[in-house]
Amino acid sequence: MRLLTSETEITEAVADLVALDPRFAPVAARAGAIPLRFRPAGYAALASVIVSQMVSRASAEAIWARLETACGVVEPERLSSLAEADLRAVGLSGAKIVALRAVAEACGAGLDLKAIAGLPADEAIGALTAIRGVGPWTAEVYLLFSGGHADIFPAGDVALQTAAARAFGLTETPQHRQLRRMAEDWRPLRSAAARLLWAFYATERRGAGMPAG
Repeated sequence: MRLLTSETEITEAVADLVALDPRFAPVAARAGAIPLRFRPAGYAALASVIVSQMVSRASAEAIWARLETACGVVEPERLSSLAEADLRAVGLSGAKIVALRAVAEACGAGLDLKAIAGLPADEAIGALTAIRGVGPWTAEVYLLFSGGHADIFPAGDVALQTAAARAFGLTETPQHRQLRRMAEDWRPLRSAAARLLWAFYATERRGAGMPAG
């Protein structure tokens, strides 16, 4: 299984993607270097994805910093020991608290998140989404950034939808199902496509006022 766990591997995958679909050439030129943003697989990595759901990156980083202060180290036992009031105080919603605790409980019962990250994508997504509060987007982003999977595309991501519309000159922003169908043409390099579109989105927001996701 091809992995994307280094900047070199990402650069090579993007080059292969451009060869597969030349429409990505101007997107890659505009996006520039693609950040690695790799976090080793495990509870903290999945927890950070849960924290980042439906908030800006800046907000997610602030909440995560407060959670690290509260836990010392973000691990299942320490997270589970915190009262709900303490978790809400760092900025977590009720739904995120439920998910973080459910993952912690699953880890305590023997779930190996590092091993799951190395499974084939469909199998890994099935195992992760079986946990209460963990949806497809969370599972896909975890596998992309902590498993290094090369063919994952979180089509439900609003930033990816917005970036695809801008990158390909679409008259309407593609929604989840439409974007997933589009991404089928980018197999087996869908992770490179996602990373490239995220980088393009960030560049466009800074340079041309692209709306927030």
